Amino acid sequence: MARQAKLDGEIATFLHPTHLYSQQEVLTRPSPVPASPGVYGWWFRGLPGPVDIQGCATRDGLPLLYIGISPSRPPISGKPASRQNLRKRLRQHYDRSAEASTLRRTLGCLLADDLGLQLRRVGSTGRRTTFVDGEHALSDWMGKHAFVSWVVREEPWELEEALIGQLDLPLNLKDNSGNAFHPVLTEARARCLAQARALPVLPG
Repeated sequence: MARQAKLDGEIATFLHPTHLYSQQEVLTRPSPVPASPGVYGWWFRGLPGPVDIQGCATRDGLPLLYIGISPSRPPISGKPASRQNLRKRLRQHYDRSAEASTLRRTLGCLLADDLGLQLRRVGSTGRRTTFVDGEHALSDWMGKHAFVSWVVREEPWELEEALIGQLDLPLNLKDNSGNAFHPVLTEARARCLAQARALPVLPG
């Protein structure tokens, strides 16, 4: 009971952030994002495709569509745990590529037609996939439409599991197969990857 009460309190805190941070704020130096473990949520001013937000949590009219954690749960194999933290991870989402960010890949696949994006294989092995020059357009879109909040928490995967179990989070795929948008998003990502595999590998 005490553990559930603690989780319920953390969920309430997560859903009522005091501030939603913009791309510019996150990428500024010094960054307001702590170099700590935690759970983050993405709130959107514009929708990336045909997402039904009727059941989503909102703040100031912006729906919460995706959550993530940093670092990830330590592997059960005994391999070293990730050295990621909130600051590093949010910078990757805002300013890297689809190869480094599941969220960027999802947004890019949903916005491909609107922004003229195309997922491509890059590098000597062709195993990496990015939107190449389109990553700039995707970053610009996120700068206008995507805002983030977070809560610091040791072992953030426990709160992540509770949030996915209770909230409508249409852009989350992992452990979220019951969401109504899951098949739509899965198909969009698979279509982009199939197109990338059909095209020549680009230098990268």
